Amino acid sequence: MLNQRVKTRVKSMTKDTRADFALTRRRLLGFGLAFAGASALNIVPGFRLLASAQAAVPEAAQKIADHFSSVKTMSGEFVQFGPKGEQTGGKFFLERPGKIRFNYEGPSNFQVVSDGNSVVILNKKLKTSDLYPLSKTPLKLLLDNRIDLSGQLVQSVKQEDDLTTIQLADKSVFGNSKITMMFDPNTYELRQWTITDAQGKDTTVMIFNVKQGVDFAANTFAIDYRANRELNSRQSQK
Repeated sequence: MLNQRVKTRVKSMTKDTRADFALTRRRLLGFGLAFAGASALNIVPGFRLLASAQAAVPEAAQKIADHFSSVKTMSGEFVQFGPKGEQTGGKFFLERPGKIRFNYEGPSNFQVVSDGNSVVILNKKLKTSDLYPLSKTPLKLLLDNRIDLSGQLVQSVKQEDDLTTIQLADKSVFGNSKITMMFDPNTYELRQWTITDAQGKDTTVMIFNVKQGVDFAANTFAIDYRANRELNSRQSQK
């Protein structure tokens, strides 16, 4: 059932849709670069809320989180769905803790890279480079060494036959932004995550053809901070 959901949505993407989709900074921010805002926290309907930090988290949910945390490297393909249903995709690479890279398909040649400290959004077509601290994004929760469900970060846990959904947030750091992760309860594999920004807008990333325990080149997650400064300096002078 879960795999069918992924395949159905992936098939719905045509080649033309991928190529023609123009990513904006706001859409890219949906990966977790959504900072504090004043809008009220909207919990996804149907979730069973945890009453307090001490509320009992299902043991099976923590096992799933522990399994995902134990996967130190992975790579694969992704499809991104924006707040208005816009779609794009590409390839991703992940190394725990804190490192991830998204190479987008299409003429914009977007890249999103986290080196464990910062996240950079590169648009080679427009020659822009935007830098953000990883610690200020919900994406950090996905990339931590361990996803601990015993603390105050847990907003909700929902268990179904074919899906376990875990929602995390840290209002003191991310404001009303949150991340919702969906796992296969049988294989414990991550299937997708949704970042909800401070305005309540969702960006969902579905992953497939995932390989675990892969090796990466040393520069896979490198950020050229000097080039970032020089590029932004030139942009500011225009």
